[in-house]
Amino acid sequence: MSHPLAADLDEVLEATRDYWEELRGQRIFITGATGFFGCWLLETFAWANRRLNLHAAATILSRNPEQLWHKAPHLKLESVEAVRGDVRNFAYPSGTFSHIIHAAAESSTDLNSRAPQLMFDTIIDGTRRCLDFAAHAHSRKFLFISSGAIYGKQPPDLSHIPEDFAGGPDPLDPASAYAEGKRSAELLCVLAARESSFEPKIARCFAFVGPYMKLDAHFAVGNFIRDYLEERAIRVQGDGTAVRSYMYASDLMIWLWTILFRGERCRAYNVGSEESISIATLAREVAGIARDKRFTSTRPDSAGGVIPVEIARKPVPGTLPPRYVPSTARARKDLGLTCSVQLRDAIERTIVWNRIACTQELLEK
Repeated sequence: MSHPLAADLDEVLEATRDYWEELRGQRIFITGATGFFGCWLLETFAWANRRLNLHAAATILSRNPEQLWHKAPHLKLESVEAVRGDVRNFAYPSGTFSHIIHAAAESSTDLNSRAPQLMFDTIIDGTRRCLDFAAHAHSRKFLFISSGAIYGKQPPDLSHIPEDFAGGPDPLDPASAYAEGKRSAELLCVLAARESSFEPKIARCFAFVGPYMKLDAHFAVGNFIRDYLEERAIRVQGDGTAVRSYMYASDLMIWLWTILFRGERCRAYNVGSEESISIATLAREVAGIARDKRFTSTRPDSAGGVIPVEIARKPVPGTLPPRYVPSTARARKDLGLTCSVQLRDAIERTIVWNRIACTQELLEK
């Protein structure tokens, strides 16, 4: 049976082929391996490792490795070893690791509001532990997965936020725990670099779409795809005016691996799409896919109909909508990175993958 992500994985490998040689015969350590980022990092690592005969190995840290094996059982057959532990106090695996990717972070809005101190401490203590391990394991390169949240609220009159934006989260607001945690963790990376020889790189990630993303979390595009797959009206919780941008998972992986391998030491890069879209338009974009016969199923409106979009509130006249859209000029200029997958295609690929995954689960029951 062919890999359902084969086309995406080939795209990633083609764009990064020249960089993987430095992993030949090496070991890489990845935290947060059961999440959206982690699953994709492992999929792309395993694909490159096999296709290029790198003879590399990956060790992942997870509180629940079984969750990963359930999501992607085929990775058990790859050169992937799981270590059970908490990112804040895990026992160091033995041996050296040439590369480390620290992607572990609970991005749940529920945790951020319910236990902001726990959110902040987990980010800080986990990053410090991983940096200490990087020095212990004689690592050469360290990639920290940060967030665009470190900029605080993007001014609504600023179309795209650059890395040198001088704003930040409100330190007196407990809701800033996640953003302040990421912001402080970036500083820890820079401070650690002064004491060690490894090269920290920082990826400030924005919003994404693709296979393995949660469809029942706080991500609007995931919720809309869930509504689509469950054959019901697509519901927008707010007024739909908020502006976002979405990068597809294969582009995300091209960018992250490139930043790890080629990014400048102690330099931050925005990671995301510059193609801005309102949440209401995004909902209609997902709904519009119903017109394409490739994606119809048993829905009553599948014969060319349109899925309804319900918007909870009306916009307030004269109010500028909130924005969360990066400027990626630095990544384009320094690393030659671009987005190759358009949003419509990204949504379609995600829908197809989820349908395949659902079918596979039914066959296994």
